[in-house]
Amino acid sequence: MAEKVTIKINGKDYQVDGGITVLEACKQAGIKIPTLCYLKDVNEIGACRVCVVEVKGARNLVASCVYPVSNGLEVCTNSARVIKSRKTTIELLLSNHNQECTSCVRSNNCELQKLAYEYGCDGHKYEGEKQRFEEDVTDYLVRDNSKCVLCRRCISVCKKRQSVAVIGANDRGFNTNIGCTFGKSLNEVPCVACGQCINACPTGALRERDNIDDVLKHVFDKDKFVVVAPAPSVRVALGEEFGMPIGTNVEGKMIAALRRIGFDRVFDVNFAADLTIMEEGTEFIHRLTEGGVLPMITSCSPGWINYIEQYYPEFLPNLSTCKSPQQMYGATVKAYYASKFGIPLDKLVVVSIMPCVAKKKELKRPYQSAVKSHKDVDYSLTTRELARMIKRMGIDFVNLPDEKCDSILGEASTAGFLFGATGGVMEAALRTVKEVVEKKPLDKIDFEAVRGTEGIKRATVEVAGKPVRVCVASGIANAKIIMEEMKNGTAAYDFIEIMCCPGGCVNGGGQPQQPASVQNSVDIRALRAKAMYTADEKGVIRKSHENPEIIALYKDFYGEPNSHLAHECLHTKYINRKR
Repeated sequence: MAEKVTIKINGKDYQVDGGITVLEACKQAGIKIPTLCYLKDVNEIGACRVCVVEVKGARNLVASCVYPVSNGLEVCTNSARVIKSRKTTIELLLSNHNQECTSCVRSNNCELQKLAYEYGCDGHKYEGEKQRFEEDVTDYLVRDNSKCVLCRRCISVCKKRQSVAVIGANDRGFNTNIGCTFGKSLNEVPCVACGQCINACPTGALRERDNIDDVLKHVFDKDKFVVVAPAPSVRVALGEEFGMPIGTNVEGKMIAALRRIGFDRVFDVNFAADLTIMEEGTEFIHRLTEGGVLPMITSCSPGWINYIEQYYPEFLPNLSTCKSPQQMYGATVKAYYASKFGIPLDKLVVVSIMPCVAKKKELKRPYQSAVKSHKDVDYSLTTRELARMIKRMGIDFVNLPDEKCDSILGEASTAGFLFGATGGVMEAALRTVKEVVEKKPLDKIDFEAVRGTEGIKRATVEVAGKPVRVCVASGIANAKIIMEEMKNGTAAYDFIEIMCCPGGCVNGGGQPQQPASVQNSVDIRALRAKAMYTADEKGVIRKSHENPEIIALYKDFYGEPNSHLAHECLHTKYINRKR
């Protein structure tokens, strides 16, 4: 435990931990200091100067996010000089900012907008030249540098948390801008499409590629049959967009809202997660018992697939050939459901609701058509897009009743629900693999060794008397560590789960954006994941292979896991994209 030091803040003595910054000390003392560029453990550079304070004996104001405490330090956080400095800094940022706040996706959830309001800023006090930029538009993300405040949070997240580092600061002085090397588009660099930069951004400079109008066009077309299915983690985050506490499970209200928007059927990607376990678990058993390539690595996360194809293509044979749950859902709707109910494919539109912007890019991947010339999924919306769609349709979300998904592709085990948290895919797979191989019910259904938000978790699980070495990693920086272990032969595993986003899909790049003040003080990932484990604990069906709709689907259509038809519809191939 750090030794305590005594400091004076705004004339009052406080005992705080030694070795921390003034910003952290003030937080311990319950005193708020505004920040903009600061993101705890990621971006601590003192660049924006919004967090300045007065320190006795210092000639100039200091950035509290990088200034260390010491015994006897005297700090003032709210003097006239401090308030004036912060206000001037914010007004200068506004002078070079695209202030189209009324039409910005971050309106009412923008950290710059909030600061401008709190400090009574005049957005037009400093008129003059403004930088002009063309938007960088990709299939999954849009960068609008006219709204950038040069905080560099996106740069740090891309480099430190994701080890991708495809963006940085270009040019100098007034011409400084954030982007890729030599002004390239994100389409031209090995971006993995994780969207973590969006969640780090304090303004609307980064946003997902919006497909709301595309989807509503089909919903309003009475000649179209539009189906939708949400991913597991959407339901534990969506409520935040409507003022509910972080980690509230709004599954029933979410389903009710999707029906009121006008979708013809509401299915569940949790069902497809169960389907993934059947295919992936069977594939793992075959590799383990028949001498296939090991370790087998999960393939559910499209950001992770983008990464391994571009950075470690030598390990593509280790990937499970299974499509992601999103794609399995779409494949099953188009190859099975449409035929069963006589729905013409040219009138069928398949939509998914995902916590992830990489899912938008996944739609256009090759080898993703269960039915020739038809994409498995037509549109993928983020959790944020769904929230905006609900608001646009005038739906009173908070007061909606709880409803259930439609049958055939709507029932799921709680094992499938766990896919949204890091370790969830592994736990769901182990429940099925162990029980199928041992041909007896599990003595203990919870695999706690693979739970938690740690970046890397390792464990050994006994299956039929044999040790199975498993590893779980989330966040590309941690995935890189595992890949290097494999490359150097310094660790041995049989089964590896990797999720692109730190903490898993609960922290996906398409989830509700929380300000830095919340990100710095609350474990958002843990709260959202807790809702999943709580639902699992209370679940009636807790194993994917016991889902009656899954059993019926194999009996009626696929035959058995890893059958020829299942491989045609539910499995895929990968491409070496290393540059």
